[in-house]
Amino acid sequence: MSLFLLTGLFLFLFMSAVFLLALKLKDNSIVDIAYGLGFILVAWSGYLVFGSGQPRQILLLCLISLWGARLAAHIALRKGTERGEDSRYRRWRESWGKSFVWRSFLQIFMLQGAVIFLVALPMLLVINRPGGALGWLDLFGVLIWLCGFAFETIGDWQLLRFKKDPANRGKIIQLGLWRITRHPNYFGEATLWWGIFFIALGSPLGWFAIISPLLIGFLLLKVSGIPMLEAKYAGNPDFEAYKRRTNAFFPWFPRG
Repeated sequence: MSLFLLTGLFLFLFMSAVFLLALKLKDNSIVDIAYGLGFILVAWSGYLVFGSGQPRQILLLCLISLWGARLAAHIALRKGTERGEDSRYRRWRESWGKSFVWRSFLQIFMLQGAVIFLVALPMLLVINRPGGALGWLDLFGVLIWLCGFAFETIGDWQLLRFKKDPANRGKIIQLGLWRITRHPNYFGEATLWWGIFFIALGSPLGWFAIISPLLIGFLLLKVSGIPMLEAKYAGNPDFEAYKRRTNAFFPWFPRG
């Protein structure tokens, strides 16, 4: 069995199990916790069966495992402070009616699995053909990854701390990294995958890994990231003022 087929099969079984658990719990939003764990599953299953111990393989394995574990832990912690299913998934549950079960399986869990598989492509390419010794491009990729990981981690931590304060209920966070970008965590996630792409360029087929950061950027900027989140605040005077002052994605000094 090939590397890509094996990891795809493991991912399919994992997302199917998460789907069954979501049905039992009546909470499709647990898929957000499974997202980071899915990358860890793909990376480790591929490496343990097909890996050769080459330094670039181990480097990507460590970076993806650290990112995936932190993201899953953060979302689980955040979910523990909220009640019930996330509002996005609750709306789908209500609007899908009788087709809810199969649409959930395909449009949430299987689609999420497909995204994980495509975004994890740099890791799979490096496991398949790791290339030569580590070099300056790998160092550059690690530095880009560290920048992105810092933005995502610090942004998430600042938002979690802000929401824990009862005095901030109903308010829009505009402190720390959130002062220079409306979505520091999304900027961080997109950035770190560019770092992983640069590391994957050490593989003979590394250029194919560009699918990963391009897909993440498209999803965050145009589909399920910024547009979906900001739709909840449309018409909010505080948010509209914040929107006029602060870039949506790339960090920059506030205007005015």
